[in-house]
Amino acid sequence: MCTRYISPDQASIERAWHLGRDNSEAWLRQVFGLELFPRQAGPFLRRARGDAGYSLEVVAGRWGLIPPFATTPDVKFATYNARSEEMTRKASFRDAWARGQRCIIPATVFYEPNWETGQNVWWSFKRTDGDPWGLAGLWHRWVDRNTGEVHESYSMLTMGANSHPLMSRMHKPEVDPATRQPLPIDRQDKRSVVPIERGDVDEWLAGTVVQAQALLKLAPVEVFDAEPERKAGLIDDLLRPGSS
Repeated sequence: MCTRYISPDQASIERAWHLGRDNSEAWLRQVFGLELFPRQAGPFLRRARGDAGYSLEVVAGRWGLIPPFATTPDVKFATYNARSEEMTRKASFRDAWARGQRCIIPATVFYEPNWETGQNVWWSFKRTDGDPWGLAGLWHRWVDRNTGEVHESYSMLTMGANSHPLMSRMHKPEVDPATRQPLPIDRQDKRSVVPIERGDVDEWLAGTVVQAQALLKLAPVEVFDAEPERKAGLIDDLLRPGSS
C-alpha cells in the first residue's frame, strides 16, 4: 500500500496532462506540491463532469474514498488504498468501479518502506523519464443529506507485487506465526501502486470497464528511479565543514 506521496505543482500537472488553467480554480492551489498522507486533501484528475463530450478536470478531494453508504465524511476505516482484486465486490469501492468513476492521481514521488535491514527504511520512487506519475484511482462525490455539502474523495488502486523485482522488496515481511520466520515470497502480500501511462489516460478515464481492467498492470522495473529516501538534515550535516 501507499501512505505517502508528493503532489506535483500546478504547472507540472497542467503541462503533463495538457490542461488549461480554466481547469484549476484558485482555491485548489493549496493542495499542489505538498507531501500528502491519508485523509488529507490532494488533487486528482477525472473526466469532467460538466462536459457532455470529453475533457479533463482537476479536483481536490480527501485521500480516502468516502463510500456511498457513509453517514459522515469522517470515515474511520482505511479507504485510501483499494485492492484492485477486491474492488468489484468490496462495498466501499464497487459502485465507483462499476460507474466508471476512475481517476488519475498525480505524484512527483511516492514512498514505500523497505525492511531488508531489519528496520524501516523509507524508499522514494520517481520516474526515470522525470515526468510525474499518473497513478490509477477511484473517486466518489459524497453529498451530505442533511446539509447538501459536497465532499470529493479518492482512493489509490494497488496490485499484488510478489513477482515484481523491485516492489516485492518493499514492506515488512509477513511472518509465519509458528516459526516466527518470514513467509516465502509467494505467500507474502506485497503491493504496488498502478501507473497509467500518458497514452492510456483517455481509455482509463473514458473507456469501458473491460478496457480499464486491461490497463491494471505493474510498471516494468526500468520505469522506476528508486532509492532510499534522502534526509535533508542528514545530508546537510555530512556536507557541513569539519564533519567526518
